[in-house]
Amino acid sequence: MSGLSLGKKIVLFGLLVIVMMTGLHYSAGGIEKFTPLTSSVRDLLSPVQRVIMIVGREVSDFVSTPARLIGLSQDFRQLEKKNSELESQLLQFKEISEENIRLKKMLDFNTGLAPQMATEAAAVTGRDHGNWFGSITINKGENQDIKSDMTVITPAGLVGRVIRVSDNTAEVLLITDPRSGVGSMVQETRSPGIVEGVTGGQGSLIMVHIPTDLTPDKGNRVITAGLGSVFPKGIPIGTVREVRKEEAGLFKMAEVEPYVDFNRLEEVLVVTSFKLETP
Repeated sequence: MSGLSLGKKIVLFGLLVIVMMTGLHYSAGGIEKFTPLTSSVRDLLSPVQRVIMIVGREVSDFVSTPARLIGLSQDFRQLEKKNSELESQLLQFKEISEENIRLKKMLDFNTGLAPQMATEAAAVTGRDHGNWFGSITINKGENQDIKSDMTVITPAGLVGRVIRVSDNTAEVLLITDPRSGVGSMVQETRSPGIVEGVTGGQGSLIMVHIPTDLTPDKGNRVITAGLGSVFPKGIPIGTVREVRKEEAGLFKMAEVEPYVDFNRLEEVLVVTSFKLETP
């Protein structure tokens, strides 16, 4: 066979192909069973078909990969957008839930003083960034019958008093401002004094001019005294944290931990009227 010329080899290969095609033609009618020639040809060509199939699949994958990547990229961007929307909705839901909790506490405001008070709920809309514990702005004003010197509270305790009013806003001086002075007394010992804000005290309070013979103890409750004051009597202010002598030595002073968290003021109640119940 090795001595055959190239031309003879081509002729033999051509004859072989003709014989194979002729055999396939005459065996096409047998659908149920392959002829020996058809079976032999199929077995011979099967590895070649498999190679062609694999190569064709790889070529198809190679051609279609960029399109799939583009589709995946678009799907990923859509998923990112959807995820951002869901995160935003979750934050909004959390904020609404926390606001509802705070408002519910206001609606449930039920100290011994609550039945004697008429209040108007308001939201805090601004603060003095130069003096965070000095004053706040609320979203109620003259149109909602808010007036100067009205007491401002939360269910936890005293916040301050209204000092300026516009049609739909009001400025509230906080009791943590050094300019504020609240006539107070210690509930347990009935010790009188004045509660003031501390300059640079980050929301701290002190009670000054406490008589030395009525020294309060740590943990005693401080409330508004009500005598000659714009604040109704009995509103909680805070608890005594520490007691010491004043510099002059004639009175005692006490550091007071406020009940109200002045860092997180978001809603308040303005006391529009107060009626002291008589027996």
